[in-house]
Amino acid sequence: MTNTFATPGGVREFTARSVGGGLALLLGLAGIAAGAGLIATGAVLTATASKASLIAGGILLILASIVAMSGLNTVAPGEARVVQLFGRYRGTIRTDGLRWVNPLTSREKISTRVRNHETAVLKVNDAYGNPIELAAVVVWRVEDTARAVFEVEDFTEFVETQTEAAVRHIAIEYPYDAHEEGGLSLRGNAEEITEKLAVELHARVEAAGVHIIESRFTHLAYAPEIASAMLQRQQAGAVVAARKQIVEGAVGMVELALTRLAEEEIVDLDSERKAAMVSNLMVVLCGDRAAQPVLNTGTLYQ
Repeated sequence: MTNTFATPGGVREFTARSVGGGLALLLGLAGIAAGAGLIATGAVLTATASKASLIAGGILLILASIVAMSGLNTVAPGEARVVQLFGRYRGTIRTDGLRWVNPLTSREKISTRVRNHETAVLKVNDAYGNPIELAAVVVWRVEDTARAVFEVEDFTEFVETQTEAAVRHIAIEYPYDAHEEGGLSLRGNAEEITEKLAVELHARVEAAGVHIIESRFTHLAYAPEIASAMLQRQQAGAVVAARKQIVEGAVGMVELALTRLAEEEIVDLDSERKAAMVSNLMVVLCGDRAAQPVLNTGTLYQ
């Protein structure tokens, strides 16, 4: 049974209020320049009251401009900024370029680029209890930045842990090789199994706001302690399948030969001679060695 980690009512991503940072940068620089001008003007005055007020005003203007400019953020393609104000989520900035938000907020950078995670080679028991080794690669990206930041402790570690758990769960649900006709197996139904792995992964990492793009097994083999025995079993199965196909072909050829002989009236064979002919043809056609010619100097009945 697939485990899900849905969190109804949790925080969801929405767009933060922000403005273009170009104008804010110009205003901040202008404020710093104006503050510096006030300080310089106050420094040359002789009146003490005017001098002090101009210098104090210039300092305050510079400080205010610096604080305002601290709200500037550079957002690169494939990145986002999660904005918080006094612990409350205030939205996410995804627009590329220089943006300005309330300078009292905190902004956490989150990568929204596509990422790969490949699990280590895991040793588990398949549905038949046979020890196998397998590993998988998962291609994913952050889709909901708010959930990635606030719903889980560390979304990267969360994805890695849940990927390993999903791979282990899929491995114990299906056998490496199916013994029954038409049964699903890890080796024989790779596409179907990887689709099931993707569905389970999506359910497991949905709480972290992560989207699974692709998942695929990169390593699949029997554990070393049983690999030799299982290889012999696979080889025996292959030999049986090949023999079955050879026998089916031989039976068809014998049937064709008997039919042609009867149609062309080349020779009239009774039941005993037909049986002997079928026996000889089956030996020749199904044997794994070249037939040795035998010279018959008598008849079938002597």
